[in-house]
Amino acid sequence: MFKSFIPVVLFLILPFIACAQKSKKQAPKNKTSKSKNKRADKQSSKNKKDFAYYQALNEAETRLPEFKDSDEILQLKLVQLERINKYRKKYKAQPVDLDILACRVANKMSKESCENGYLSHWNMAGYKPYHRWAAAGGHDHIMENAYVKWAGTKFAVNNTTRSDMMEEGLRRFMAEKKPADGHKRNIINKAHNHVGLGCHLTTKQFSYYEEFVDRYYEFENVPNKTLAPNEKVSITVKPEQGQYLYYAVAYYEKFPKPIKPSKLSKKGGYSDFTDDKALEFHPWELANYRTGDAYTIPMQFKKPGLYYIHLYQNDSELKKPTGYSTKGKRNASGIVIRVEK
Repeated sequence: MFKSFIPVVLFLILPFIACAQKSKKQAPKNKTSKSKNKRADKQSSKNKKDFAYYQALNEAETRLPEFKDSDEILQLKLVQLERINKYRKKYKAQPVDLDILACRVANKMSKESCENGYLSHWNMAGYKPYHRWAAAGGHDHIMENAYVKWAGTKFAVNNTTRSDMMEEGLRRFMAEKKPADGHKRNIINKAHNHVGLGCHLTTKQFSYYEEFVDRYYEFENVPNKTLAPNEKVSITVKPEQGQYLYYAVAYYEKFPKPIKPSKLSKKGGYSDFTDDKALEFHPWELANYRTGDAYTIPMQFKKPGLYYIHLYQNDSELKKPTGYSTKGKRNASGIVIRVEK
């Protein structure tokens, strides 16, 4: 039996319609074979350079070391990255780079999902994707895709299985049809510029998570410790060149509570905001906090809980009160601040 996840709806794919690809007939040799070989050699050289680059990043990243990818798994992910970027190119979206920290966040979630037999955007501690990303040290905005496959018979635990199942998960995402095409829309979202890929495989289950990242801001002074109620802090943000901060909001959430694996798979999609706005800064208010191309924004939170901060940018600055909308504007912040007594 196969089981995969779509935002809002979980669905079953019965064994008799499991994907099975027919082998393609070998193409006859032709006069272009030499040029194809040259292109293949050039691509091989590029892949080696890409691997060396990401291998260095993987060695340099110190966060979540227990979820670090081996060189072999990193190579599998670069193949998957190429598949993702082919789809993005088809829909005229910029290519995404592999993000090492996001890979480790995805690995951690994949492992817990796989070893506890569930599929969800929440982990067993009750944390959603942006909670988990921020807890690992991420500050950018992320959006998550999740896919799981359960074994009818035992899976072979090897890299061939991992690669095949990652490709299958991506293919199923891209086969989605409106209106149930949340995974597909996430993959081809033009705002994304990085992605983290995570997977975990046992004989019983394969779990695969994609963490798409929107990295456009430079952050300084983001609190890396728990704050006390009413403790004053300031966050410094530098938007893209030629852009201005347009709107800022801190959404309040109570501390998450643990969730049993049996309930996690029933939760469906997750919201990227809450109904409780603890802080809000209008465009003309943000303009007062700008010095040069950077904004130093004062913040103070009254009660214990989590505060999820969205920061939107725009190509013009509003200095006087007027009507405005965030529609079509980019939020590239995923900061979460924890407040405790």
